[in-house]
Amino acid sequence: MSDLASRITKPDAAPAAADSEAKPAQTAPAADNPADGAGPGLVESNYDVEVKLSDLQNDAQNPLYSVSAFEDLGLKQQIIEGLLALNFKKPSKIQERALPLMLADPPRNMIAQSQSGTGKTAAFVVTILSRVDFEQPHTPQALALAPSRELARQIQGVIQSIGQFCTNLNVEAAIPGSISRETGVRANVVVGTPGTVMDLIRRKQFDVSNLKVLVIDEADNMLDQQGLGEQCVRVKNMLPKSIQTLLFSATFPDNVMKYAERFAPNANQMRLRQQELTVAGISQMYMDCPSAQDKYDVLCKLYGLMTIGSSVIFVKTRESANEIQRRMEADGHRVAALHGAHEGQSRDALLDDFRSGKSKVLITTNVLARGIDVSSVSMVINYDIPMKGMGDREPDAETYLHRIGRTGRFGRVGVSISFVYDRKSYQALSDIANHYGIDLVQLSPDDWDTTEKKVQDVIKSSRARPDYAPNALDS
Repeated sequence: MSDLASRITKPDAAPAAADSEAKPAQTAPAADNPADGAGPGLVESNYDVEVKLSDLQNDAQNPLYSVSAFEDLGLKQQIIEGLLALNFKKPSKIQERALPLMLADPPRNMIAQSQSGTGKTAAFVVTILSRVDFEQPHTPQALALAPSRELARQIQGVIQSIGQFCTNLNVEAAIPGSISRETGVRANVVVGTPGTVMDLIRRKQFDVSNLKVLVIDEADNMLDQQGLGEQCVRVKNMLPKSIQTLLFSATFPDNVMKYAERFAPNANQMRLRQQELTVAGISQMYMDCPSAQDKYDVLCKLYGLMTIGSSVIFVKTRESANEIQRRMEADGHRVAALHGAHEGQSRDALLDDFRSGKSKVLITTNVLARGIDVSSVSMVINYDIPMKGMGDREPDAETYLHRIGRTGRFGRVGVSISFVYDRKSYQALSDIANHYGIDLVQLSPDDWDTTEKKVQDVIKSSRARPDYAPNALDS
């Protein structure tokens, strides 16, 4: 167990050197209608963006440049008004580097990797709105694909928010049960899941002949996962060959990147440096539970801290989510469980309750690990360490990063707590910590007063920071 021990920040120790060099992000005000990229004024980011230009972009007539104001992009006035209405004062790092390239004519493909909460959704939404001819309100011109109905609905909301002043903007969600068989798709912007979009095109209920831009969000998952990957390829093969393809994700493993480069040929590329991948505003902690059975008791002890804001508990299976919900409710705690076994409208209602604060603790599987943004989430608990491969043979570092990215967004404070209880879970978390260079703070189930103080210090602090040192946090 020495690997994980080497990544632990002791309570009385100074932060690791890598952390001491990082500047804490400024806290952003709460958003009225939060969504990834459509929230409050963006914080000053301290991460670096690596840019790899396509062969086309190496042309001296098309030099790379960035912008410091949305007005410099030549956007339609309605789009600028929508951004200002959402308190976007200036572009984030990923936006200021990506938007000039994505908006250039002739259109060029893009593969962009940027951590959660940095405005990547707004970047591709602005591109979508810039490509649409609003004089054709019922002609589909832009398509965005997402891995889940929840994320598709969220992207739909972001497009409607940023495009609120765009006359004749129609956005439809191509998810199960939402598109009328009588009318088919009657919108100029479509957001959907690959399977439903593929079926609509096959049934000739979705005319794709005028599509100008294809966005694939959470592209690492969409292109790597066998079922979704095949569906994405089939959808793309049905679209115009000249379509601009934009791939976005917080992570791009090397094997997926190679495939992405074939999926979006001659693409400009943007990637965060490896050391910048972990979400900057999150204090990452772990709890060494005595046994698997003790994990539940520790979880219940954390309940009071979970409800300071909102919390997401990630578990491995639907059955585990249901069982933990049953036990916690029997013990008098108010929780909800959301996973793929729920019907679509039930899932929408559960997520709406969580967004509104009616429900404050949500137990879920990886269905919510990607892209979903609820501004009040202050804690993520990895009840089960994410694993991948047949028989859960290796830790899933990418899913860990996506999970903890549900909190600490846009510079807000956040805590992630991962439960370990045996050598396998301990080693898996150790491997993830070493992969990202994370300094994990150990929490003790035997000293609850100290544990509560550590977590409360972070949640109640006035600014986010990734390290933890007692008496160093603003309260």
